[in-house]
Amino acid sequence: MYWSELAWLIPILPLISFVLVGFLGNKLFKRAENGGYVAILMAAAACFLSLMVAYEILSGGYPGGLFKQSLNWMSVPGFTFNMGIYIDNLTALMLIVVSFVATLVVIYSVGYMHEEGEKKRRYYAIISLFIGVMLGLVLASNFLQMFIFWELVGLCSYLLIGFWYTKPSAASAAKKAFLVTRIGDIMFMLGLFILFVGFQGNLDFDYIFNNVDAFVGGNELLTLGTFFIFGGAIGKSAQFPLHDWLPDAMEGPTTVSALIHAATMVKAGVYLVARSYPVMVETPDTMLIIAVIGGITALMAATMALNNPNIKRVLAYSTISQLGYMFLALGTGGYLFFHTQEANVGYTAGMFHLMNHAFFKALLFLSAGAFIHAVHTEDMRLMGGLGKKLKITKWVMLMGCISIAGIPVWSGFFSKDEILAVVFETGAENPLFYLLYIMGVLTAFMTAFYMFRLWFMTFTGEPRDHHAYDHAHEAPKVMWVPLAILAVLAVVSGLVGIFLGFENLIVPTMFHAHEATPIDVIIHTFEEPLTYVSIAVAVLGIALAYLMYYRKTINPDAFVATPARRKVYDLLLARYGFTAAYDWIGLKLVYGLSKVVDLFDRKVIDGIVNGFAAVTTRLGNFLRRGQTGFVQSYAALVVAGVSVIVILLIIFGGLI
Repeated sequence: MYWSELAWLIPILPLISFVLVGFLGNKLFKRAENGGYVAILMAAAACFLSLMVAYEILSGGYPGGLFKQSLNWMSVPGFTFNMGIYIDNLTALMLIVVSFVATLVVIYSVGYMHEEGEKKRRYYAIISLFIGVMLGLVLASNFLQMFIFWELVGLCSYLLIGFWYTKPSAASAAKKAFLVTRIGDIMFMLGLFILFVGFQGNLDFDYIFNNVDAFVGGNELLTLGTFFIFGGAIGKSAQFPLHDWLPDAMEGPTTVSALIHAATMVKAGVYLVARSYPVMVETPDTMLIIAVIGGITALMAATMALNNPNIKRVLAYSTISQLGYMFLALGTGGYLFFHTQEANVGYTAGMFHLMNHAFFKALLFLSAGAFIHAVHTEDMRLMGGLGKKLKITKWVMLMGCISIAGIPVWSGFFSKDEILAVVFETGAENPLFYLLYIMGVLTAFMTAFYMFRLWFMTFTGEPRDHHAYDHAHEAPKVMWVPLAILAVLAVVSGLVGIFLGFENLIVPTMFHAHEATPIDVIIHTFEEPLTYVSIAVAVLGIALAYLMYYRKTINPDAFVATPARRKVYDLLLARYGFTAAYDWIGLKLVYGLSKVVDLFDRKVIDGIVNGFAAVTTRLGNFLRRGQTGFVQSYAALVVAGVSVIVILLIIFGGLI
């Protein structure tokens, strides 16, 4: 028996927790905390099973390295829809990332949510559902099944972002996230319609990936279909221009933010593109769009993080930016594949960064949650000097900051360097990629700056709010132990990935694996001149943050010293006007159109229906007058009616 044969249990276990805690919690558990222990148990069991399945697939323990299992779900005339499991190297990687990070988040939640009382039952139920549907999405064997779990992920994010639903800003953020991501979901659905028609009613991964040439409709239609598929990723992964919902999603508990940013919702978009890669690489125009959108998003989001005072929003912009890096890598790899048949570097760099980002971003968010839990504010301007009180949190968060900044040999360095290298290499095929490379380098500089700005403002210097500082304390063990585990991974996951041969483990069958030892990979990395460009900009970013927020030899007020600089500063705080634009579109365009439709419905549609009703009623009232109940009246009507008929027959009969 193989572990993969039990893979169907992986999403079921958290779903069992959802049912037990959410529907039977009041009867089964006297204390709400007990629901948390059930959620931990089921998440940990799913994690263990995921690790066993992933090891079996990645190590070659399962024959062929691909496990497929399906059953007939429903049939309609001419079409059959299946439901099943599809586990390859990509699925194995996602199972590790999602299940492991999710388990640590649920454990951390026991400490973070301990003051929430009875609301904890709802929290643990929904977060179990969230984990279950994300694992179901990863394991899906076809696009239709994936789309169903895709929508459930959106539902769970809505429920968790708006967890404190009595707070207007949280309720508004939940609705915004739900509505904006629906735009992407509609595009995803349109893409599925095109694939459904093009592949003659078959949406199974196994069939599509092995029969791309059988697509009916030509390359133009396939390009349109893959573009719409990517549209789903734009919404779910908060890419330009649908990026504005994610910073507002910080209204939910910090644990929810960690789960959304590190392991579930926003990673689903990257997974969708990676899963669709065998089809997408046949459409270079779509891959170019993916790369350009990724590059724009990475740079734009980084600029918005430069001066934001809210620590969770800074981390949110960071996530958007790093997701842009991943799409930049995937798009570049696909474009390169079409021209040179060498795309494994871009593909594996993007997925390598997804894995590393999951660890250091979960660490950063949970670290932020630790001191928000201690000082009860998210405003970095009210923090400072917390390193004296939160020593563990200080050092573990530093590991995350170094990793995301891309300093050797922390994990973020290796994957970010691979991304920038493949983008520069692709410039030989299309000079546009040289511009994307410059954008990526600028993003690396800004990332290092704003992350260490965050760290220096929070942990160093003198306390700015003495009341909050006096009551600050280190997080309990149930919170800092997951932080310590993630800190270790933020440091070593890059090296571990290289020594395990990540590039060869995760590479799809369409690509050729490189024959290189881990030592060769590391040596080659440090032999490349571009590597030192990446390191230099990261060091410069850290140095600038050090001089401004630790040594204070550069006054941050210099950035608002002139009216022009102040306008730029305010523009970044205003998110380039995207929030205002969304509100205008919603209020003027959507609401205005809704009012026109409502007026048409009430005056025209209802008017026609009501008009027929009124005519019928009046006719009935008129005819009712003849119902007197007197025999004489009825007899007179009969005589009159017969007389009229006779007269008509005489007249018209005479004419004939």
